[in-house]
Amino acid sequence: MPAAALTSKPVLFDLPYTPMKKKPLPAGRPRQWYISHNRRLKAMRLAIALLDSGVYLPSQAPDHRIRTTAARVGIHPPSDTTCHMVRALLRYSR
Repeated sequence: MPAAALTSKPVLFDLPYTPMKKKPLPAGRPRQWYISHNRRLKAMRLAIALLDSGVYLPSQAPDHRIRTTAARVGIHPPSDTTCHMVRALLRYSR
């Protein structure tokens, strides 16, 4: 393996990409369902971005690193609960 490959920084995400077409959420659910659904989607996007950047363990992902990654990929800063969910996704991604 070339030495340059060992010293390069991991890529955060591939550009350009086209986001998936969004579909409206089903109507008639309680408000809490929409809040938790969107929180899970945000946690999943952040976990994917962290995995792409080389963070594979929950111990490598403190709140400030998750929030920094969110800023890099253009996601609003996550709450403490969402950060906890991101670490849980990393824990079970192995």
